[in-house]
Amino acid sequence: MPELTLKELSVPGHRGPRLMPLDVPAQGAERVIPKDRLRRAAPALAEVSEPVAVRHFVNLSTLNHHIDKAIYPLGSCTMKYNPKLNDEVARIAGFAMLHPLQPEETSQGAMAVIWELQDWLKAVMGMPAITTQPVAGAQCELTAILMTRAYHRDRGDAREEVIVPDSAHGTNPSTVHQVGYRVVTVPSGPDGRVDMGALRSAITKKTAAMMLTNPNTLGIFETEVGEIARLIHGAGALLYLDGANLNAMVGLANPGAMGFDFAHINLHKTFSTPHGTGGPGGGVLCTRQELEPYLPLPVLEKSGERYSWSYERSRSIGRVHSHYGNFGILLRALCYMRTLGGTGISEVSREAILNANYLKARLVEAYAPSHPGYCMHEFVLSASRQKARGVKALDLAKRLLDFGMHAPTTYFPLIVDEALMIEPTETETKASLDSFADAMLTIDRETIEDPARVKAAPTKTPVRRLDEARAARRLELSWQDTEAHGGAA
Repeated sequence: MPELTLKELSVPGHRGPRLMPLDVPAQGAERVIPKDRLRRAAPALAEVSEPVAVRHFVNLSTLNHHIDKAIYPLGSCTMKYNPKLNDEVARIAGFAMLHPLQPEETSQGAMAVIWELQDWLKAVMGMPAITTQPVAGAQCELTAILMTRAYHRDRGDAREEVIVPDSAHGTNPSTVHQVGYRVVTVPSGPDGRVDMGALRSAITKKTAAMMLTNPNTLGIFETEVGEIARLIHGAGALLYLDGANLNAMVGLANPGAMGFDFAHINLHKTFSTPHGTGGPGGGVLCTRQELEPYLPLPVLEKSGERYSWSYERSRSIGRVHSHYGNFGILLRALCYMRTLGGTGISEVSREAILNANYLKARLVEAYAPSHPGYCMHEFVLSASRQKARGVKALDLAKRLLDFGMHAPTTYFPLIVDEALMIEPTETETKASLDSFADAMLTIDRETIEDPARVKAAPTKTPVRRLDEARAARRLELSWQDTEAHGGAA
């Protein structure tokens, strides 16, 4: 049965908890609030009892796929399980009830949390300067490229281009354009790594920076990273690490030693804090010491046992987000790191790499790998064999939903035909990996024996396959939109 909306469940007179009596005099409200802002009538809210409201949202939660239900092998997104201990710590009243506008005197504990987290992350990344203000990896990218522009302007050297490999994380080109630079794309070589000859040809006096994803989106480690850093720095440019795939090397290798000038961390990926569909993600940007003056304001400082925010930074690019980042996410990340310790953090990467290689080994006979050999924490398969039978990667992804599993990333990276990008993460057991592999192999057999079944999928989900072209043209984001369009699509 479809879940009704709260508007459809509404019954006049039904209600949940009683509200506290109004503690502001009703008379005289017009003296505080402008008359044109005062409501003339009660809002048309749904009238439901508390049990009805609770059941409604519980029912909705079971209709969505999430990591608490089953494996979520969405390549590049690192959808690992989030330990509930971290959530419990974040709910401690002293943390949960903080307000970002509190004075420093009453925020010392929270500032200590951020300081300790920064110490951990600087050690892991091998870089001395840091900001926790960005709230996503893409915002870290934006911060770093804005800092790059400020760095070159200070030297009277207005550069124009940023080099981005074709195997880079997908947001990199957008970030470059947003700051006003021009993207110079460098192709991959036969081994899936940056074509070094093409890179040498792309570097000019106009090059401001290079954005490198390592491991890249093919799940392959860029073994020439030291030479790449030498070439970029030799041209007076900066080297940026997109940390989307940091889950493959945290605790095993650090960006500072590789020669990166910037490196970002997605706390909602590598350090197991909730993904937030646009928020409340967590981004951290680390830099080498020479770039520290350009970090966003404010910068956390410590004198003795006291913490403070410094706004006296004449070369800073300014704020990139309100306040100091998503504190609840920063707190969860610190809890995660302290739980694991240094040895546990390196074990995360080892198990992520092991899980990915095990899964790849089980699937390569049925699905063509983008490149032979071992992978890092993720790998890319091609559904080209299945496409030859009339079944596309999209069909395979939809059919996988019928097995109660989320699909891998499809059609990315763009350099692989019919791409299936798979990242199991370290939080999946061998039994879970085997269940996923068995489902993928079953679907492969179906493309031979019953392709129509795969092309008709999903058949067991609350919603069948949508008209994606129509959905893009006619957004329905609320029940008002649906009613305006004459009911359900």
